[in-house]
Amino acid sequence: MVRLKIDINADVGEGIGNEADLFPLLSSCNIACGGHAGDLKLMNHLVKLALANTVKIGAHPSFPDKKNFGRSVLKMTDSELFKSLRHQILLLKKVANQNRAILNHIKPHGALYNLALVDTQTAKIIVEVVNSIDNSLKLYAPFKSMLSQVANENGVKVIFEAFADRNYNDDLTLVSRQNQDALIINKEAVLEQVKNMILNQKVMTINGNEIDIITDTICVHSDTHNALQIVKYLHENLSRIGIQID
Repeated sequence: MVRLKIDINADVGEGIGNEADLFPLLSSCNIACGGHAGDLKLMNHLVKLALANTVKIGAHPSFPDKKNFGRSVLKMTDSELFKSLRHQILLLKKVANQNRAILNHIKPHGALYNLALVDTQTAKIIVEVVNSIDNSLKLYAPFKSMLSQVANENGVKVIFEAFADRNYNDDLTLVSRQNQDALIINKEAVLEQVKNMILNQKVMTINGNEIDIITDTICVHSDTHNALQIVKYLHENLSRIGIQID
């Protein structure tokens, strides 16, 4: 049997406080770096926790909007957005360096992430920020998104990200959180979605259609109420069918 590998990531440092339980089950994390949540003290704590659990460290920048938790699009000039994102990522990079840790990747948060999937200019700004800091940094972005396309065109390595606990539309965007069917919280259903993505490179959409997808990393949202239960269930069952979490 061919052994497959998959990365499992979670967005952390967002006030949930379950990182000590989650980190032993993750292979990468995305640390909030002050835009929508997080501060230097928490970043330092999470970098140390990641090192202790051999978890790859990523920055999770957003629109600078703690009031709305980065879930609203802010009107900013290109220069303002560039400076804000660069500042956020460099804060975490400095903390990582102080702990002799390596910053592995960037994953935008919330409204910034969703906008960059379809808006060329936003995608370009994010990619320009990455290249201005370190073009060896990887970028977590969905398959067939504008963000992944722009990154590829500008020499930034893309790690294709998919979501374990979210339903998809036919265009591979996520079903809006305003829709009652946006989240998948049943652990068995989450496992089936993840297996389909990894083994068949398909995802079943909310409309009942199977769409092609490629994924290198699977995100489980740490603020899903049963996130820990979901990740434990994935660990137990993926390993049984020869899929290694790495």
